[in-house]
Amino acid sequence: MKKQSFRSLALAARAPLAIITVAILAGCFGGVKKPQPAELQPVTALVSVRQSWNSRMGPVSFPLDVTVAGNSVGVASDDGTVALLDAQTGRDIWRMALKTPLSAGVGGDGKLLAVVTKANEVVAMQAGRELWRQKLNAQAFTAPFVAGERVFVLAADRSVSAFDGQTGRKLWSQQRSSEPLVLRQSGVMLAVGDTLVVGLAGRLAGMNPSNGSIQWEAPIATPRGINDVERLVDLVGSVSRVGESVCVRAFQASIGCVNTARGNLLWTRPANGVQGIQGDDRMLFGTEADGTVIAWKRTDGERVWSSERLRLRGLTAPLVAGRSVVIGDATGFIHLLSREDGSLLNRLTTDGSAISAAPVLAGNTLVAVTHNGGIYGFQPE
Repeated sequence: MKKQSFRSLALAARAPLAIITVAILAGCFGGVKKPQPAELQPVTALVSVRQSWNSRMGPVSFPLDVTVAGNSVGVASDDGTVALLDAQTGRDIWRMALKTPLSAGVGGDGKLLAVVTKANEVVAMQAGRELWRQKLNAQAFTAPFVAGERVFVLAADRSVSAFDGQTGRKLWSQQRSSEPLVLRQSGVMLAVGDTLVVGLAGRLAGMNPSNGSIQWEAPIATPRGINDVERLVDLVGSVSRVGESVCVRAFQASIGCVNTARGNLLWTRPANGVQGIQGDDRMLFGTEADGTVIAWKRTDGERVWSSERLRLRGLTAPLVAGRSVVIGDATGFIHLLSREDGSLLNRLTTDGSAISAAPVLAGNTLVAVTHNGGIYGFQPE
Protein backbone atom coordinates (compact mmCIF):
# COMPACT_ATOMS: atom_id res chain seq x y z
CA MET A 1 0.00 0.00 0.00
CA LYS A 2 1.36 3.47 -0.86
CA LYS A 3 2.33 5.63 2.09
CA GLN A 4 0.08 8.51 0.96
CA SER A 5 -3.06 6.37 0.66
CA PHE A 6 -2.46 4.89 4.13
CA ARG A 7 -2.01 8.36 5.61
CA SER A 8 -5.20 9.64 3.98
CA LEU A 9 -7.11 6.78 5.56
CA ALA A 10 -5.61 7.52 8.96
CA LEU A 11 -6.58 11.17 8.79
CA ALA A 12 -10.07 10.47 7.50
CA ALA A 13 -11.48 8.88 10.65
CA ARG A 14 -11.11 8.97 14.40
CA ALA A 15 -12.07 5.28 14.69
CA PRO A 16 -9.56 3.22 12.72
CA LEU A 17 -10.58 -0.39 13.25
CA ALA A 18 -10.84 -0.72 9.46
CA ILE A 19 -7.43 0.94 9.11
CA ILE A 20 -5.89 -1.58 11.46
CA THR A 21 -7.52 -4.38 9.51
CA VAL A 22 -6.02 -3.00 6.29
CA ALA A 23 -2.60 -2.92 7.92
CA ILE A 24 -2.92 -6.49 9.16
CA LEU A 25 -4.09 -7.83 5.82
CA ALA A 26 -1.61 -5.89 3.72
CA GLY A 27 0.64 -8.95 3.67
CA CYS A 28 -2.16 -10.94 2.03
CA PHE A 29 -2.03 -8.82 -1.14
CA GLY A 30 0.33 -9.44 -4.03
CA GLY A 31 -0.62 -13.05 -4.70
CA VAL A 32 0.00 -14.42 -1.21
CA LYS A 33 -2.69 -16.99 -0.38
CA LYS A 34 -4.86 -15.96 2.51
CA PRO A 35 -4.70 -18.38 5.46
CA GLN A 36 -7.85 -20.44 5.83
CA PRO A 37 -9.84 -20.86 9.05
CA ALA A 38 -9.37 -24.09 10.97
CA GLU A 39 -11.79 -26.80 9.91
CA LEU A 40 -14.29 -27.73 12.57
CA GLN A 41 -13.90 -31.25 13.85
CA PRO A 42 -16.87 -33.49 14.74
CA VAL A 43 -18.04 -32.93 18.28
CA THR A 44 -19.39 -35.27 20.93
CA ALA A 45 -21.54 -33.22 23.29
CA LEU A 46 -20.04 -33.54 26.77
CA VAL A 47 -22.20 -30.67 28.02
CA SER A 48 -25.84 -31.03 27.05
CA VAL A 49 -27.45 -27.77 25.88
CA ARG A 50 -30.70 -27.15 23.98
CA GLN A 51 -32.00 -24.11 22.14
CA SER A 52 -35.00 -22.92 24.15
CA TRP A 53 -36.10 -19.94 22.06
CA ASN A 54 -35.16 -17.50 19.34
CA SER A 55 -36.27 -14.00 18.44
CA ARG A 56 -35.37 -11.50 15.73
CA MET A 57 -34.58 -7.86 15.15
CA GLY A 58 -32.64 -5.94 12.47
CA PRO A 59 -29.02 -6.57 11.46
CA VAL A 60 -26.25 -5.76 13.96
CA SER A 61 -22.94 -4.35 12.75
CA PHE A 62 -22.13 -1.75 15.42
CA PRO A 63 -20.20 -2.76 18.59
CA LEU A 64 -23.15 -4.24 20.49
CA ASP A 65 -23.03 -5.03 24.19
CA VAL A 66 -25.90 -7.23 25.41
CA THR A 67 -26.80 -5.89 28.84
CA VAL A 68 -27.97 -8.30 31.55
CA ALA A 69 -29.99 -7.56 34.68
CA GLY A 70 -31.38 -10.58 36.49
CA ASN A 71 -33.38 -12.61 33.96
CA SER A 72 -33.68 -9.83 31.40
CA VAL A 73 -31.42 -8.84 28.50
CA GLY A 74 -31.25 -5.60 26.54
CA VAL A 75 -30.46 -5.78 22.82
CA ALA A 76 -30.49 -3.40 19.85
CA SER A 77 -29.99 -3.32 16.08
CA ASP A 78 -28.39 -0.99 13.54
CA ASP A 79 -31.68 0.75 12.68
CA GLY A 80 -32.37 1.84 16.26
CA THR A 81 -34.66 -0.96 17.40
CA VAL A 82 -34.14 -1.48 21.15
CA ALA A 83 -35.71 -4.30 23.15
CA LEU A 84 -35.72 -5.69 26.66
CA LEU A 85 -36.31 -9.46 26.58
CA ASP A 86 -37.23 -12.07 29.17
CA ALA A 87 -34.23 -14.39 29.02
CA GLN A 88 -36.26 -17.41 30.11
CA THR A 89 -38.80 -17.21 27.28
CA GLY A 90 -37.31 -14.83 24.72
CA ARG A 91 -40.49 -12.75 24.79
CA ASP A 92 -40.37 -8.97 24.62
CA ILE A 93 -40.82 -7.16 27.91
CA TRP A 94 -40.89 -4.12 25.67
CA ARG A 95 -39.58 -3.08 22.25
CA MET A 96 -39.39 0.28 20.54
CA ALA A 97 -38.02 1.84 17.36
CA LEU A 98 -35.89 4.94 17.74
CA LYS A 99 -35.73 5.15 13.92
CA THR A 100 -32.17 6.41 13.95
CA PRO A 101 -28.99 4.35 13.39
CA LEU A 102 -26.97 3.37 16.45
CA SER A 103 -23.25 3.52 17.13
CA ALA A 104 -23.15 2.03 20.66
CA GLY A 105 -25.32 0.16 23.17
CA VAL A 106 -26.89 -1.31 25.10
CA GLY A 107 -26.31 -0.12 28.66
CA GLY A 108 -28.90 -0.78 31.33
CA ASP A 109 -29.87 -1.70 34.86
CA GLY A 110 -32.94 -3.81 34.05
CA LYS A 111 -35.29 -0.82 33.97
CA LEU A 112 -33.46 2.01 32.24
CA LEU A 113 -31.72 1.26 28.93
CA ALA A 114 -29.39 3.64 27.07
CA VAL A 115 -27.80 3.72 23.62
CA VAL A 116 -25.82 6.18 21.49
CA THR A 117 -26.92 7.13 17.97
CA LYS A 118 -24.74 7.89 14.95
CA ALA A 119 -25.97 11.48 15.33
CA ASN A 120 -23.93 11.56 18.58
CA GLU A 121 -26.95 11.50 20.89
CA VAL A 122 -27.28 9.44 24.04
CA VAL A 123 -30.86 8.19 24.38
CA ALA A 124 -32.43 6.79 27.56
CA MET A 125 -35.53 4.57 27.53
CA GLN A 126 -37.76 2.99 30.14
CA ALA A 127 -40.83 0.73 29.85
CA GLY A 128 -40.86 1.08 26.07
CA ARG A 129 -40.79 4.86 25.91
CA GLU A 130 -38.05 7.41 25.36
CA LEU A 131 -37.21 9.40 28.48
CA TRP A 132 -34.67 11.82 27.05
CA ARG A 133 -31.84 12.34 24.60
CA GLN A 134 -28.78 14.55 24.90
CA LYS A 135 -26.21 15.63 22.31
CA LEU A 136 -22.60 14.54 22.75
CA ASN A 137 -19.56 16.45 21.52
CA ALA A 138 -18.04 13.38 19.88
CA GLN A 139 -18.86 9.91 18.62
CA ALA A 140 -19.16 7.04 21.09
CA PHE A 141 -18.59 3.32 20.49
CA THR A 142 -18.88 2.09 24.08
CA ALA A 143 -22.30 1.24 25.49
CA PRO A 144 -23.44 3.74 28.13
CA PHE A 145 -23.04 2.52 31.69
CA VAL A 146 -26.17 2.79 33.84
CA ALA A 147 -25.82 2.71 37.64
CA GLY A 148 -26.99 4.68 40.65
CA GLU A 149 -29.77 6.36 38.64
CA ARG A 150 -27.14 7.89 36.37
CA VAL A 151 -26.00 7.26 32.80
CA PHE A 152 -22.26 7.47 32.11
CA VAL A 153 -20.91 7.84 28.57
CA LEU A 154 -17.34 7.26 27.35
CA ALA A 155 -16.84 9.11 24.04
CA ALA A 156 -14.20 8.75 21.35
CA ASP A 157 -12.53 12.03 22.37
CA ARG A 158 -11.62 10.39 25.72
CA SER A 159 -14.31 12.35 27.54
CA VAL A 160 -16.50 10.81 30.23
CA SER A 161 -19.88 12.41 30.96
CA ALA A 162 -22.57 11.70 33.55
CA PHE A 163 -26.29 12.35 33.09
CA ASP A 164 -29.24 12.12 35.45
CA GLY A 165 -31.01 8.87 34.55
CA GLN A 166 -34.55 10.28 34.69
CA THR A 167 -34.13 13.81 33.34
CA GLY A 168 -31.02 13.65 31.16
CA ARG A 169 -29.52 16.69 32.90
CA LYS A 170 -25.75 16.67 32.48
CA LEU A 171 -24.13 16.28 35.88
CA TRP A 172 -20.49 16.58 34.86
CA SER A 173 -18.01 15.94 32.06
CA GLN A 174 -14.29 15.28 32.19
CA GLN A 175 -11.95 15.05 29.21
CA ARG A 176 -8.39 13.87 28.85
CA SER A 177 -6.06 14.72 25.98
CA SER A 178 -7.19 12.89 22.85
CA GLU A 179 -5.02 10.86 20.48
CA PRO A 180 -5.41 11.14 16.69
CA LEU A 181 -6.96 7.65 16.47
CA VAL A 182 -9.33 5.54 18.55
CA LEU A 183 -10.98 2.19 17.99
CA ARG A 184 -14.46 1.77 16.61
CA GLN A 185 -14.93 -0.83 19.31
CA SER A 186 -16.42 -1.11 22.78
CA GLY A 187 -14.19 0.17 25.57
CA VAL A 188 -14.15 -0.29 29.34
CA MET A 189 -16.55 1.20 31.88
CA LEU A 190 -17.84 -0.44 35.07
CA ALA A 191 -18.47 0.22 38.75
CA VAL A 192 -16.36 -1.25 41.55
CA GLY A 193 -17.81 -0.20 44.88
CA ASP A 194 -18.03 3.58 44.87
CA THR A 195 -15.56 3.96 41.99
CA LEU A 196 -16.31 4.37 38.28
CA VAL A 197 -13.58 2.40 36.50
CA VAL A 198 -12.89 3.55 32.93
CA GLY A 199 -10.41 2.70 30.19
CA LEU A 200 -8.63 5.85 28.98
CA ALA A 201 -6.27 5.00 26.12
CA GLY A 202 -3.93 2.35 27.58
CA ARG A 203 -4.68 3.17 31.21
CA LEU A 204 -7.34 1.98 33.61
CA ALA A 205 -8.60 4.93 35.66
CA GLY A 206 -10.68 5.15 38.82
CA MET A 207 -13.08 8.13 38.84
CA ASN A 208 -15.34 9.66 41.45
CA PRO A 209 -18.84 9.07 39.99
CA SER A 210 -20.15 12.22 41.73
CA ASN A 211 -17.88 14.69 39.94
CA GLY A 212 -15.61 12.81 37.53
CA SER A 213 -12.37 13.53 39.34
CA ILE A 214 -9.68 10.92 38.74
CA GLN A 215 -8.60 9.08 41.88
CA TRP A 216 -5.97 6.80 40.38
CA GLU A 217 -4.55 5.52 37.09
CA ALA A 218 -2.83 2.24 36.26
CA PRO A 219 -1.02 1.63 32.94
CA ILE A 220 -1.92 -1.59 31.06
CA ALA A 221 -0.04 -0.66 27.87
CA THR A 222 1.99 2.28 26.57
CA PRO A 223 2.15 3.66 23.00
CA ARG A 224 4.88 2.27 20.79
CA GLY A 225 5.97 2.61 17.17
CA ILE A 226 6.53 5.68 15.00
CA ASN A 227 3.14 6.43 13.40
CA ASP A 228 -0.37 6.99 14.73
CA VAL A 229 -1.61 3.48 13.91
CA GLU A 230 1.36 1.76 15.55
CA ARG A 231 1.02 4.02 18.60
CA LEU A 232 -2.70 3.36 19.04
CA VAL A 233 -3.44 2.00 22.52
CA ASP A 234 -6.96 1.28 23.73
CA LEU A 235 -8.51 -0.91 26.40
CA VAL A 236 -11.31 -3.08 25.01
CA GLY A 237 -14.34 -4.73 26.64
CA SER A 238 -15.26 -7.11 28.05
CA VAL A 239 -13.39 -7.32 31.38
CA SER A 240 -13.08 -9.76 34.26
CA ARG A 241 -13.88 -8.49 37.73
CA VAL A 242 -13.52 -10.53 40.91
CA GLY A 243 -13.95 -8.37 44.00
CA GLU A 244 -11.48 -5.49 43.78
CA SER A 245 -9.46 -7.14 41.00
CA VAL A 246 -10.24 -5.97 37.45
CA CYS A 247 -8.42 -7.60 34.54
CA VAL A 248 -8.51 -6.08 31.04
CA ARG A 249 -7.01 -6.27 27.56
CA ALA A 250 -5.14 -3.54 25.72
CA PHE A 251 -5.79 -3.91 21.98
CA GLN A 252 -3.04 -6.01 20.34
CA ALA A 253 -0.64 -5.26 23.19
CA SER A 254 -1.21 -6.90 26.55
CA ILE A 255 -3.52 -8.08 29.30
CA GLY A 256 -3.22 -7.03 32.90
CA CYS A 257 -4.90 -6.87 36.30
CA VAL A 258 -5.38 -3.90 38.63
CA ASN A 259 -6.31 -3.72 42.31
CA THR A 260 -9.01 -1.05 42.13
CA ALA A 261 -9.07 -0.43 45.89
CA ARG A 262 -5.46 0.75 45.86
CA GLY A 263 -5.31 1.73 42.19
CA ASN A 264 -2.11 -0.22 41.58
CA LEU A 265 -1.12 -2.47 38.71
CA LEU A 266 -0.73 -6.12 39.77
CA TRP A 267 0.82 -7.46 36.57
CA THR A 268 0.77 -7.30 32.75
CA ARG A 269 1.62 -9.84 30.07
CA PRO A 270 2.09 -9.40 26.30
CA ALA A 271 -0.97 -10.58 24.35
CA ASN A 272 -2.03 -9.98 20.76
CA GLY A 273 -5.81 -10.00 20.98
CA VAL A 274 -8.48 -7.57 19.80
CA GLN A 275 -11.41 -8.70 21.99
CA GLY A 276 -11.93 -8.43 25.73
CA ILE A 277 -11.28 -11.13 28.31
CA GLN A 278 -13.35 -13.01 30.88
CA GLY A 279 -12.48 -15.13 33.86
CA ASP A 280 -13.05 -16.34 37.40
CA ASP A 281 -11.04 -16.26 40.63
CA ARG A 282 -8.51 -18.76 39.24
CA MET A 283 -8.11 -18.12 35.52
CA LEU A 284 -8.56 -15.61 32.72
CA PHE A 285 -9.60 -16.52 29.19
CA GLY A 286 -9.13 -14.67 25.92
CA THR A 287 -9.06 -15.04 22.14
CA GLU A 288 -6.00 -13.82 20.27
CA ALA A 289 -6.18 -12.05 16.90
CA ASP A 290 -5.32 -15.31 15.09
CA GLY A 291 -8.07 -17.28 16.87
CA THR A 292 -5.88 -18.96 19.46
CA VAL A 293 -7.79 -19.34 22.74
CA ILE A 294 -5.62 -18.86 25.83
CA ALA A 295 -6.08 -19.37 29.56
CA TRP A 296 -3.89 -17.49 32.03
CA LYS A 297 -3.50 -17.69 35.82
CA ARG A 298 -5.29 -14.76 37.40
CA THR A 299 -2.63 -14.38 40.08
CA ASP A 300 0.31 -13.62 37.79
CA GLY A 301 -0.68 -14.04 34.11
CA GLU A 302 1.24 -17.27 33.55
CA ARG A 303 -0.20 -19.26 30.64
CA VAL A 304 -2.17 -22.38 31.67
CA TRP A 305 -3.22 -23.70 28.25
CA SER A 306 -3.83 -22.61 24.67
CA SER A 307 -5.92 -24.07 21.84
CA GLU A 308 -5.70 -23.49 18.08
CA ARG A 309 -8.82 -25.51 17.21
CA LEU A 310 -10.67 -22.23 16.37
CA ARG A 311 -7.79 -20.53 14.59
CA LEU A 312 -8.78 -17.71 12.18
CA ARG A 313 -12.50 -18.22 12.78
CA GLY A 314 -13.27 -14.61 13.77
CA LEU A 315 -13.92 -15.10 17.47
CA THR A 316 -15.82 -13.02 20.00
CA ALA A 317 -14.69 -12.31 23.52
CA PRO A 318 -15.32 -15.35 25.73
CA LEU A 319 -17.92 -15.97 28.43
CA VAL A 320 -17.30 -18.19 31.46
CA ALA A 321 -20.38 -20.32 32.17
CA GLY A 322 -20.23 -23.32 34.48
CA ARG A 323 -17.43 -25.63 33.36
CA SER A 324 -17.35 -24.00 29.90
CA VAL A 325 -15.68 -21.12 28.12
CA VAL A 326 -18.25 -19.96 25.55
CA ILE A 327 -17.06 -18.29 22.33
CA GLY A 328 -18.92 -17.22 19.19
CA ASP A 329 -17.40 -17.18 15.70
CA ALA A 330 -17.85 -15.44 12.34
CA THR A 331 -19.95 -18.27 10.87
CA GLY A 332 -22.61 -18.33 13.57
CA PHE A 333 -21.30 -21.20 15.70
CA ILE A 334 -21.04 -21.02 19.47
CA HIS A 335 -18.24 -23.16 20.87
CA LEU A 336 -18.13 -24.50 24.42
CA LEU A 337 -14.59 -25.28 25.52
CA SER A 338 -13.47 -26.79 28.81
CA ARG A 339 -12.14 -24.13 31.14
CA GLU A 340 -9.65 -26.70 32.48
CA ASP A 341 -7.85 -27.64 29.26
CA GLY A 342 -9.60 -26.03 26.23
CA SER A 343 -11.04 -29.30 24.94
CA LEU A 344 -14.30 -29.08 22.99
CA LEU A 345 -17.44 -29.77 25.05
CA ASN A 346 -20.17 -28.82 22.57
CA ARG A 347 -20.99 -26.66 19.54
CA LEU A 348 -24.24 -24.75 19.05
CA THR A 349 -25.69 -23.41 15.79
CA THR A 350 -27.53 -20.19 14.98
CA ASP A 351 -28.40 -18.64 11.59
CA GLY A 352 -24.98 -18.88 9.95
CA SER A 353 -24.09 -15.19 10.27
CA ALA A 354 -21.40 -13.90 12.61
CA ILE A 355 -22.02 -13.76 16.35
CA SER A 356 -22.11 -9.98 16.83
CA ALA A 357 -21.37 -9.70 20.54
CA ALA A 358 -19.83 -11.79 23.27
CA PRO A 359 -22.46 -14.29 24.49
CA VAL A 360 -23.98 -13.51 27.89
CA LEU A 361 -25.53 -15.53 30.70
CA ALA A 362 -28.86 -14.29 32.09
CA GLY A 363 -30.04 -16.51 34.92
CA ASN A 364 -29.69 -20.01 33.53
CA THR A 365 -29.95 -18.95 29.87
CA LEU A 366 -27.08 -18.43 27.43
CA VAL A 367 -27.99 -15.62 25.01
CA ALA A 368 -26.28 -14.85 21.69
CA VAL A 369 -27.02 -12.26 18.98
CA THR A 370 -26.04 -12.65 15.32
CA HIS A 371 -25.12 -10.14 12.63
CA ASN A 372 -28.37 -10.92 10.78
CA GLY A 373 -30.43 -10.05 13.84
CA GLY A 374 -31.07 -13.48 15.31
CA ILE A 375 -31.36 -13.65 19.10
CA TYR A 376 -30.93 -17.14 20.54
CA GLY A 377 -31.51 -18.53 24.01
CA PHE A 378 -29.89 -21.82 25.09
CA GLN A 379 -30.34 -23.72 28.33
CA PRO A 380 -28.62 -26.78 29.82
CA GLU A 381 -30.64 -29.98 29.79
